Amino acid sequence: MTGDTLPGPAEVLVVGEALADVVDSRGSRRVHPGGSPANTALGLARLGHRVRLATRLGEDEYGAVIRDHLAAGGVALAPGSVGAWRTSSATAVLDREGRATYTFDVHWDLCPRSAGLPAGRDFGHLHAGSVAALLDPGAERVLAMVRGAPPDVTVSYDPNLRPALLGSPEEERPRVEGLVALSDVVKVSDEDLGWLYPGADPLEAAASWVRNGPSLVVLTRGARGARAFWRHGRLDVDAVPVEVADTIGAGDAFMSGLVSGLLEGGLLGAGQLQLVRATFGAQPAPALVTALERAARAAALTCARFGADPPTRAELAAFTP
Repeated sequence: MTGDTLPGPAEVLVVGEALADVVDSRGSRRVHPGGSPANTALGLARLGHRVRLATRLGEDEYGAVIRDHLAAGGVALAPGSVGAWRTSSATAVLDREGRATYTFDVHWDLCPRSAGLPAGRDFGHLHAGSVAALLDPGAERVLAMVRGAPPDVTVSYDPNLRPALLGSPEEERPRVEGLVALSDVVKVSDEDLGWLYPGADPLEAAASWVRNGPSLVVLTRGARGARAFWRHGRLDVDAVPVEVADTIGAGDAFMSGLVSGLLEGGLLGAGQLQLVRATFGAQPAPALVTALERAARAAALTCARFGADPPTRAELAAFTP
């Protein structure tokens, strides 16, 4: 494993797709392991957390590359995660600024064995999102896992929408909002909200979400940084300047950095429900500020290198922008 496993905090269960990112840039093609939930799981493991990923991979070349990549980073696969007839893929075409446009070959379902929630106290936080939370038939199993999480287990959600695989905003909005209402922490991009609520101000949309269930909603805005909302306050977080290689996986690295910081700050995880059960005042808790700063730094480091390659704990500690 690339980082030391932290004592104390319970295991994180991540549910969602793992796929091959085929990156087409300036005439060259590279294959990287990817998929938003898998990237988030890898980011958490590299930051020292015990992570299990419930996903679906094929017994093919892409699947082998992804399995080896996750195992090297310290991510354990839930039973039933391997066995699909082929591994899903996404082809990313990069523009001159390193921004990616995707086309997808995705087939998503979740084996019933993978969808069973782990027993015991080694499971304190559940993360879900992206394609897996909205693409049938697997989306129904993901929703069942979120609904079935024990009452003292915290939940995070990242919509990370892929319109090419979805219906219209009007069709998808109720499902997204339903998952938001079931979650304790939500991270969402301005691009996601711009698609989901055409013509609306993403800042206003994110602020409305925090009134409908979550204790914390964080809106990421690319080079403009991020804004965190809670019921009685908000906080802006500056983007960390770096020379951008590409932006692939930056949002997932932000998500893993955020969850990592909240877990370590005692704000998430089984038995650590200060964030969820308490109401923030006008001033942010110091642990929240630390978690947001960790998230921004993790995203910046990922932007500075090619592909979805989140930092290890040591790299994050040594990073000097």
